[in-house]
Amino acid sequence: MQRRSLLKWSQAWVLAGAGWSLALGAAQAQTVGSQPVQGGVLNVAIAPEPTQLSSANLTTMNVGMVSSKILEGLVSYDLNLQPQPALATSWETAADGKTLTFHLREGVKWHDGKDFSSADVAWTLEEVWKKLHPFGRAAFANVEKVETPNAHQVVIHLSSPAPYILNYINTYGAQILPRHIYEGKDVLTHPANNAPIGTGPFVFKEWVKGSHIRLERNPHYWGKGADGSPQPYLDGLLFRFIPDAAARTVAIEAGEIDVALGSIVPLTNLNRFKDEKKFTINLTDGNYLSTIFLLQFNVRKPHFQDVRVRQAFAHAIDKQALLRIVFQNYGKVATGPVPSSVVNYYSNEVRSYPLDLQRAAALLDEAGFRKGADGKRLKVTLDVDGFGGVIGPRSGEFIKQSLAKVDVDVELRTNDTAAYLKRIFTDADYDLMTSSLHRLPDPTLGVQRLYWTQNIRPGVPWTNGSGYSNPALDKVMEAAGVEPDDAKRKALIKEWQQIVQEEVPLIELIEQTWVTVSTARLKKLALQGDGLFDSYADAWLEPAK
Repeated sequence: MQRRSLLKWSQAWVLAGAGWSLALGAAQAQTVGSQPVQGGVLNVAIAPEPTQLSSANLTTMNVGMVSSKILEGLVSYDLNLQPQPALATSWETAADGKTLTFHLREGVKWHDGKDFSSADVAWTLEEVWKKLHPFGRAAFANVEKVETPNAHQVVIHLSSPAPYILNYINTYGAQILPRHIYEGKDVLTHPANNAPIGTGPFVFKEWVKGSHIRLERNPHYWGKGADGSPQPYLDGLLFRFIPDAAARTVAIEAGEIDVALGSIVPLTNLNRFKDEKKFTINLTDGNYLSTIFLLQFNVRKPHFQDVRVRQAFAHAIDKQALLRIVFQNYGKVATGPVPSSVVNYYSNEVRSYPLDLQRAAALLDEAGFRKGADGKRLKVTLDVDGFGGVIGPRSGEFIKQSLAKVDVDVELRTNDTAAYLKRIFTDADYDLMTSSLHRLPDPTLGVQRLYWTQNIRPGVPWTNGSGYSNPALDKVMEAAGVEPDDAKRKALIKEWQQIVQEEVPLIELIEQTWVTVSTARLKKLALQGDGLFDSYADAWLEPAK
């Protein structure tokens, strides 16, 4: 569909400018003097184009930002990262911590008219989350048995307490699939991954590759406002793919795009949106993710099997300068695998790698990588993650220049999403890669997957793509996952951080702040800590003035 046709279609749906409900990161909804209004279509920019529309087995952000409007999880998370009811209305944990019981919402229908039930949750947990989800292998490792006493109750029996599960049952971590659609078929290749049938507030209508995804209001959605008004309020959503970052900025300024999710507006352009009467900037949408931008080694490569080479690279990168130049100070320098935002488990008592080019050169000499006749010690490839616009490419250039100062020649490689994921996680055909990887509120959920030997899973994105394996670390991580005593668990996770920082299979660079930019007319009843994966059921457009 051409650009003019897109605009004509969205105008026919009475599309007006829209915005977010949080100005400059202030944690309060802009709903004073405003009541929900029915109607309107929201234009949302995402980049790059998703590879599929189900997050049940793929946690790539641009997939989740679309799928979360169609498919749902058991809960969502508020700004304090406390679970709030979604498809589960309530839940309880047994005194011994080994049984979790969820009470499901009644009267919920899949978009094809079939009843949603406990059988859908049980099947998805056992066949998808535990087997195919990048985080799920660790998150649900303790699940021994799932019972469904009736259509609206799910009882999960655990081998050991796993309180972190309650931090991972939203639409990002545990998206529920319709059993009657998927059962007996290959989940990874099922056509419903690209035309989902969900329970969410919006129904999938079309995906025009290279152009847009269109969703329409679900007239049978279970959600209601405090006054009993039916949700969703919006008539629909139009997700548009705009590859060029500058063009996205212009589109928002012109009112052609209402919301740009996931830091896809260049951070250097944010000063163009500081008029709070016209635009809003949200800095809390990604709180739940606790994301760290990193550089990952492929430790299968002979030159990266020597820890001194990895440590040398860590000493060669000026993280403060990276934060200032590329991230425009939206974030903070990372000190280890657990971000400082995960306050219960963060430790700064770990080995650090301050900028030290002399030390980096000495370590490379010790490892046998001395300068050759051409003045180079080593030539490597660096695959940059383009998810989120310009951060990946700009950071790639920064790292290339940093390593050149210790005579390492870096070849930058850019790929589309599918090629990038295949090269890293299926073919392991790379030396270095950059990415923004989410650590979540608990290390067993978001950190363990990156280092755990059992999570080296070719073909599954966002698992242990470095190929790093340390049986001693595996034991520490596994012990932390089942330790019920909080003090002992914190000690294990501290030890885990210390081991990782000694061996550096990844270089943790920046604790990233996700930025949502929008126009100021979009309002919401409640803000979320996992707002990048908000369903938009309670969002509406204020009439144009």
